[in-house]
Amino acid sequence: MLSLRPVWTYVLLSILIFVVHAAFVAAQTSAGTTNATTERDGQHDFDFLTGSWKIHLKRRLHPLTGSNTWVEFDGTDVARKIWDGANLDEFETDSPSGHIEGLTLRTYNPETHQWSLYWANRKDGSMSINPQIGEFKDGRGEFYAQDTLNGKLIYVRYAWSNTATNTPHFEQAFSNDGGKTWEVNWITDQTRVPDDSIKPYDPPVNSNAGTQAAGARDGQHDFDPLIGGWKFDLKVRLHPLTGSTTWVEFRGNGACHKVWNGRANLDQIALNGPNGPVEGLTLRLYNPQTRQWSLYWANRKDGKVVVPLVGQFKDGHGEFYAQDMLDGKSIFVRFDWTNMANSPHFEQSFSDDGGKTWEANWISNQTKIDSESARAQ
Repeated sequence: MLSLRPVWTYVLLSILIFVVHAAFVAAQTSAGTTNATTERDGQHDFDFLTGSWKIHLKRRLHPLTGSNTWVEFDGTDVARKIWDGANLDEFETDSPSGHIEGLTLRTYNPETHQWSLYWANRKDGSMSINPQIGEFKDGRGEFYAQDTLNGKLIYVRYAWSNTATNTPHFEQAFSNDGGKTWEVNWITDQTRVPDDSIKPYDPPVNSNAGTQAAGARDGQHDFDPLIGGWKFDLKVRLHPLTGSTTWVEFRGNGACHKVWNGRANLDQIALNGPNGPVEGLTLRLYNPQTRQWSLYWANRKDGKVVVPLVGQFKDGHGEFYAQDMLDGKSIFVRFDWTNMANSPHFEQSFSDDGGKTWEANWISNQTKIDSESARAQ
């Protein structure tokens, strides 16, 4: 399980570590030495996926039971690059068990030279916080995680091969003997196609009928006003929950893109502060059963996705909550979104008394700009 860390911690630490690390590398290079004697820079390993694909899939029914019964089906996949060392692809198919929409967020840690692969399914709008972790060697990528199957501990392996062609190959395999043997249970073969040949999936009207609480509002478009390019003005409180009134300011641009044809979205920001730049993303996923959003934050510095803030909008005000740790103590975290239709306003607050009182430590105001300006960060 990944440890939770507040957003302000990611921002401040990423700036400090980025500056120190850059200075160290520069000093080593000028001295005629380098720390890259054994580690390769893999931040472009998944660039091959950018674009549109037709995919053919095979799935083994009842894995790790001796079963050799497979089902086959076809689908599409569209991948976009987020930054050097991150990408997101949207997967869509009609399988024998029904329609499937999913996505994979891949983030690269430049310090460990490893990738983290996070999978999400639109059915419940949640993303796995325990990612597949690994790297490419000699053209083959292997990524591992621990999971359970039918209540028993297993290991899961993702394997990518043939990535230098227009027909990359993917396999998922399970092991129930500590990795001694592996059984493949999912195979995907991809064929590159023109980008305009993939049409966004539009679910049937009332496709979720009967799955939501009576009288609940459909909030899957609550974040639609964020789609497009933005100028960001932020301030972050140093040393929250200590009585500190010292703030630092950040400026920058960002852009929000539709995911799943608007039923989720991806927000990217690139900011400059007192000590240098920082880049981050927020992936927002909607659960059509609970009608709640899950908001996942990741920073480019280490590529880790934190446990989400979960909540919903009521009367134009969005509140999202999680539990976290600050200086070794348990706290509550709250995200607040208001003024969505005009100049969106965001605040992050902490509480160390069970939600009785809240202290804001991150305040952001957004001003609309065109998408080209946002990309010209």
